[in-house]
Amino acid sequence: MSRNGKNRLMGALRQALEEQRLNMVYQPKVSLRNGSLTRVEALVRWDDPELGPVEPSRFVPLAEEHGLIDDLTLWGLRTILRQWLDWREEGIDANIAFNISALSLQHLDFPDLVERMCRALDVPCDRLVLELTEGATQPLVKMMDTLTRFRIKGIGLAIDDFGTGYSSMMQLRQLPFTEVKIDQAFVCDAHRSSDCRLIIQTITDLAHGLGLIATAEGVETIEQLRIVHEMGCDFVQGYLLSPPMDPRALKGWLADFRPRWPAMLGKEELALWRDVELDALR
Repeated sequence: MSRNGKNRLMGALRQALEEQRLNMVYQPKVSLRNGSLTRVEALVRWDDPELGPVEPSRFVPLAEEHGLIDDLTLWGLRTILRQWLDWREEGIDANIAFNISALSLQHLDFPDLVERMCRALDVPCDRLVLELTEGATQPLVKMMDTLTRFRIKGIGLAIDDFGTGYSSMMQLRQLPFTEVKIDQAFVCDAHRSSDCRLIIQTITDLAHGLGLIATAEGVETIEQLRIVHEMGCDFVQGYLLSPPMDPRALKGWLADFRPRWPAMLGKEELALWRDVELDALR
């Protein structure tokens, strides 16, 4: 991206934050044990009136580079905590996950700030899970104190896109994570690649051996769903279950999903599910 392009994008992002024009969509995570809704992942979206939809992969690195990441993170946390309260009023009591930047963890008082936000809104800290990508785990080792303080407060920590970075097994053991999210690249090819199945099985066994939860990301077909279920993953998310949705749609989705779940892991022929998968991917 050219310098002028970056400056234009940064100016638009700064204005979007000031005018509260970002929004959140939410993707359910369900338990592979019984199909219950246990977690919802919050995802930032930005649709600029002039630039159009802007992917997080474009604006988040710029926010980190130009000192806006803390403002973006605090906006996101306030938004999802208030949304959790709305869902509780509707009888939905699921954990809520949110991606944060490793830069935010450089502030030793960040866990205290998050805890105060939870208390101010009367949201239990153990309903919040903070997700970090595996690529960030190298500097995170130096931020052990900050991560440990999150865990002491009951806030969960998930390592996202696991298997695609370079973090060692020792680092995974040292860092106080509660969840490992298996990258969708392995899930996508699991039905035709014995290597991918081996990787999924290995990561799942590793997670369980360390007392962590294993989540399979990016599940788009019944075949993939059944594979990760057979390999012992705990949670699953992906377009087969639901694309990211407007928060007001979650209750209706849940009512529709519950009766369909038993058959999804049943013995029906996979061919019968092709229409379901195509509808989900649309």
